[in-house]
Amino acid sequence: MDYNLPHMPYRPKESNKGTFGKVLNVSGSDYMPGAAYLSSVAALKIGAGLTILSSSEKVLRTVSNIAPEIVLNPIENITEILNTVQVVLIGCGLSTSENAKNAFNNIVNKLDKSTPLILDADGLNILAQNHVFPERDINSTILTPHPKEASRLLKCDINDVLKNIDKSSMDISEKYNCITILKTHKTVITTPDGKIYHNNSGCSALAKAGSGDVLAGMIAGLIAQNMDLFNASVLGVYLHGLAGELAAKDLSEYGVLASDTLKYIPFAIKKYLANK
Repeated sequence: MDYNLPHMPYRPKESNKGTFGKVLNVSGSDYMPGAAYLSSVAALKIGAGLTILSSSEKVLRTVSNIAPEIVLNPIENITEILNTVQVVLIGCGLSTSENAKNAFNNIVNKLDKSTPLILDADGLNILAQNHVFPERDINSTILTPHPKEASRLLKCDINDVLKNIDKSSMDISEKYNCITILKTHKTVITTPDGKIYHNNSGCSALAKAGSGDVLAGMIAGLIAQNMDLFNASVLGVYLHGLAGELAAKDLSEYGVLASDTLKYIPFAIKKYLANK
């Protein structure tokens, strides 16, 4: 069963950055600082009031030079702010080093089980290697795998995932008690209590490195604005696809970069609001 697209979060005139929520983004590594940049800026572009990036000093220095809007936090100080944010995103370009694994385990074990948590990219790879994942409230966690990551989470061959995308997504939702966003050319979103949504926006322009980082940041930004996790997933995936379509009209499906998609998020929102 599919669901109608939700409304954008309401933005009252009497507001401040705190009104629209804080995203804690634990992402990036020395050789992948771009993922931290893309996911952090995407959260702001879709309306979050504040993004706090927690990473290595090298990543923080790199990102600060190109995105002064992002608040920086050394990863060793992460537990001090865990309970001050509306949503935590872990994994974009994080790597699977021992330091990354230690940070992952430290965060997920100390995070309140009801605080929204998004695991993307290396966050998923670390999860797939872990034997135990802390018990969390139903629908308080979002996993965003592509088919290869899904196969790691399910301990199966990627061809088994591709044979039945809907079932594979639902299997992940049931195994990890989470909302699953299984990313293909027709992304599917499932919940452990049986909801399913098939996305119909997007194009091949989004088949580029960094695209998933932008999507993860967009969803985190919507959750920061008090959207429930399923609706944020549905709307984030749809708007991400629409931003890709709009970028492709100007730049071609060949030439769109993930950083270009960032620039088209506001235009996707404008088009979406005009049609609601």
